[in-house]
Amino acid sequence: MGCTRDKFVTGAWRAAFAMLAFVLLATGPARAQPMGPPPAAVNITPELIAESPAPAPGTTSTLALSMTPAKGWHGYWLNGGDAGFGLSVDWNLPEGVTVDAFRYPVPEALVLFGLMNHVYEHPYALLADVHVAKSVAPGTDLTLAGVANWLACTDKVCVPEKAVISVRLKAGDGVIAPDARTRFDAWRARLPQPLDRGGHWERRGDTLRFDIPLPAGVAIEAPHLFLETQNLIDYGAPQSFSRNGDWIVVETRGKGDAAGPARGLIKLADGRGLTVQFEPAAVRAAGDPVATAKPGIDAGLFWAALGGAILGGLILNLMPCVFPILSLKALSLARSGSNAREAKVEALAYTAGAVLVSLALGGVLLALRAAGEQVGWAFQLQHPVSVLILLLLAIAITLNLLGVYELRSFGGGQKLANKGGAAGGFWTGALAAFVATPCSGPLLGAALGATLVLPAWAALPIFGGLGLGLALPFLAIGFVPALRNRLPRPGPWMATFRKWMALPMGLTALALAWLLLRQAGDGGWSAARDALIFSAVALTALGSYQRQPRWGWLVALVAVGALFINGNNAVILANQPALGVATGATGQEFTSAALTKARATGKPVFVYFTADWCLSCKANEAGAINRAAVQEVFKAKGVVTLVGDWTNGDPAITRTLAEHGRNSVPLYLWYAPGAAKPEILPQILTPATLTELADR
Repeated sequence: MGCTRDKFVTGAWRAAFAMLAFVLLATGPARAQPMGPPPAAVNITPELIAESPAPAPGTTSTLALSMTPAKGWHGYWLNGGDAGFGLSVDWNLPEGVTVDAFRYPVPEALVLFGLMNHVYEHPYALLADVHVAKSVAPGTDLTLAGVANWLACTDKVCVPEKAVISVRLKAGDGVIAPDARTRFDAWRARLPQPLDRGGHWERRGDTLRFDIPLPAGVAIEAPHLFLETQNLIDYGAPQSFSRNGDWIVVETRGKGDAAGPARGLIKLADGRGLTVQFEPAAVRAAGDPVATAKPGIDAGLFWAALGGAILGGLILNLMPCVFPILSLKALSLARSGSNAREAKVEALAYTAGAVLVSLALGGVLLALRAAGEQVGWAFQLQHPVSVLILLLLAIAITLNLLGVYELRSFGGGQKLANKGGAAGGFWTGALAAFVATPCSGPLLGAALGATLVLPAWAALPIFGGLGLGLALPFLAIGFVPALRNRLPRPGPWMATFRKWMALPMGLTALALAWLLLRQAGDGGWSAARDALIFSAVALTALGSYQRQPRWGWLVALVAVGALFINGNNAVILANQPALGVATGATGQEFTSAALTKARATGKPVFVYFTADWCLSCKANEAGAINRAAVQEVFKAKGVVTLVGDWTNGDPAITRTLAEHGRNSVPLYLWYAPGAAKPEILPQILTPATLTELADR
């Protein structure tokens, strides 16, 4: 019966999300609209798209010019290199509207017939900010139009191309559809990120030398320096890279007589890039050569990250977010008693479940990043639909532990014990790994942060190491008789113990319901309430049917009703906008602009990144950050506090985490007055840690 129900649930979810897809297609972002006669055929097709079709007066929104080259054709970066040029637009703008210059994604270096080209051989998008004046009246037609010119080339021919581009806009409330935000976030992820410090350049005869501030922990793979500044560098000349501490030194051949400040872009690994402002000044000495021909990994970083992930996963067993799941394992361990074979099978199954789910989550995370999404560890808890699914699972487990109904994977009494617990062990390990992701205990922050700079084949074992560490205690109990013999023998006490273990799982269900309320407001509370009521009714009916089979049609009807209501709520939650700042947050909301403004005051700045589902974050806030003594010292010393809420995900926060070698919360940064870089604080804070920093 469980198998049949699982298939039904899967089908219901697929149907619900299919319906969601149609809704999203019907409410897509504003796109380019044709004006006048159809344009002549072009080899790179432009499409002007607005993130919001109704920008609000007095605000800034984002515009994208999507460029799709035909097979074999390519477009050019802002500085096209030896034989190309970027795109220009002659705008015809309505009154009260201005458009900034387009920002380009990281290009590729392409050598054709000895000439260096800075190109895009695949679809790409240029982004620009659109400013609407406060004086613009709501409902005003703000249609943007312009004539775009660009160069399209193959390896044999180049063709200057032109097209009229336009997008229909109307002054409104600035609402952004979820699919539009996702698409634009993917495009933003391909833009180079600005370095917070400048570099230097100098000319020594025919040689140009540059130094770029780049921490030693940031990986670079097949790097290339692209310069926006004209008449300075020989684009096709070889570039040598070396590392001198926290600086990258680039040496190449000069060409031209440009002087003064310069601007460039250094391409790192996986298509990422950083923009750099160069001032004319002495450049540091060259250091250790950076390999540019064959990609590899830092073996020391890999083994340190793998060891940290295993040890961090082991420590997770002490975290409160995993305890409710461990209660399930405690039952099965007690049930196995002295049966050595059953204990080993169950331990291996538990380990397999924990490792495979950790690998799966890591694989999805890497795939989303490769697709341009700005996501980090525990990404699944940033979406109300995922939280609703977890809530339904927590309700089901709680009622099973209370004996309301029986489910083979999580209990099943004497019959399951006689058949062995491989299935139960596997699914318990899988669930433990899934719910452990919001816990970022000691060592895990740096270990998972290493996956940002490692290739996928080297990053996946680190995620698997987390699952192995989580399973190590039960693996040891299964294979070490001395440990297993210390467990209590099976007996009548197990029935009472099982009911007591429903308490932490029930509290987990309530915490998930609270999280839904925080993430999605009234819609989240409605979904949580329905999940609690209708799931409890359906599972109670199932339990009655299991004890005395009758009225099966009524039980099926109740189950279908519960699935329909919860599925409908999932579709609604998928379209819910993100809400609020994390509960208990002390300080101003974090943005890059707010950080720049705060640092300009000359006061110390404390930045912390948190989420409502992160128990480590909540513990640090209650035990250290929000303590009256700490806040009094902060006030006396003029400390500016900024808080970044990652509960529902935020691409800007994800990028900031990545810039500091993290892909999870918590992250705590302390900017001393005048300091070039922040101090990264421990993941476990104490009041003394914060007050000592403020007293410096």
